[in-house]
Amino acid sequence: MNYSITQYLLLGSVALVYVGVITGPMRKIAIRYNAVDAPDMARKIQKEPVPYLGGVAIVVGVVITSYIALVAKDFSAKSLGLASSVLIPAILIAAMGLWDDLRGLQPWPRLIAQTSVGTVMALILIATDTMGFALGNQFLNAAVSIFWIVGITNSINFFDNLDGGAAGTVAIASFFLFLIANSEDQILVSALAIVVCGSTVGFLLWNKSPAKIYMGDAGALFLGIVIGVLTIRLDPGVKPQALSLVIPVALLAIPILDTTVAVTSRLYRGISPFTGGRDHLSHRLMRIGMHRKYAAITLWAASGVYGLLAYAIYQSQNSLYAYIAGAGWVALLVFFLRVRSEDK
Repeated sequence: MNYSITQYLLLGSVALVYVGVITGPMRKIAIRYNAVDAPDMARKIQKEPVPYLGGVAIVVGVVITSYIALVAKDFSAKSLGLASSVLIPAILIAAMGLWDDLRGLQPWPRLIAQTSVGTVMALILIATDTMGFALGNQFLNAAVSIFWIVGITNSINFFDNLDGGAAGTVAIASFFLFLIANSEDQILVSALAIVVCGSTVGFLLWNKSPAKIYMGDAGALFLGIVIGVLTIRLDPGVKPQALSLVIPVALLAIPILDTTVAVTSRLYRGISPFTGGRDHLSHRLMRIGMHRKYAAITLWAASGVYGLLAYAIYQSQNSLYAYIAGAGWVALLVFFLRVRSEDK
C-alpha cells in the first residue's frame, strides 16, 4: 500500500468535509435531548449552555474515513489489524467519555479505564513491534508507553477548556506528525494523522469562538488516545535516540504545558489535580486581558512553533533545536505559573 501526497490530502479533505457536515445534525440531537454543557461560576466560561456530542462527530468521522480508505486502498488483514489496534480502544475510551458527558463519572473510574486501555495498547505495540523507539527493556517499554498514552489522553482532555483550543492544537500537532511520518514512509501513521487533522479542522468550523458545540470528553479522550499512540508509533529515524524522543514531546508541548501548569498550581494550593477550575493556560491568558478568541489563536501559534521545532529536529538532527524547545517550554512554564491561578 502506498499513498501519494495528493491522496493523503484528499483523505484529509474527505475527513474535514465529513465531520463538518455531520457535526450540525449532532448538534441538533444534543439540543433535542438536552445534552448540553451548562455554565457555572466555578469552571465554565461560556454564557449560555453549549451542546455536547461534537466528539461523536469526530469519532465517526475518523473511524469511517479510515476504514473506507483501507477498503479502497489495501483491505489486507495486516493493515486492518494495525488500524483497528488504534481505533477500537479509542472508540471504547470515547464511549466512556460520552457516558461521563451525559451522566457523569468520578475521576478514579476514569483513570482506571484509561490505564487499562493504555496497558492493552502498550502490550499490542510491543507484541506487534510497532513502537517507533525501543529502550532495550520490554518492561521499561511498556511502562513508558502506558505513562505516555494515559498522560497525553488526560492532557488533551484537560486542554479542552476553550472554544477551539483543543481542536486547533490537535489539528496542528497531527499535521506536523503527518509531515514527519510521511517523510519516513510510515503509511499507517501518516494516514491516521492526516485523517485526525482533517477531522479536527472540520469540527473547528463549529467549535471556534463562539463555539456552537463542544467535543466533550468523548472527543477529547478519543483524540488523546489516537494521537498518543501515533506519536509512539512514529519512527523519525533521528540519531541519537534521545533526540528522536524529543520529537513527540515537542509536537504535544503545549497540551503538556497546560497539564503541568494546572496540576502544579492545584497541588501548590492543596487541592486535587482532578478538580476542575479556571487555572489552565487559556484562563491565565484571559486573566491578563486577552480575549478568548485571541487566547485560542495564541495557543495555536505556540503549538505551530513547537510543531516547526519538532520538524526542524527531524530534518537537521541538530540538538540545538531541542535545547531551544526545552528552554522555551521552561520559560513558558515560569511565565504561566506567575499568572494568578484564580479570579479575584
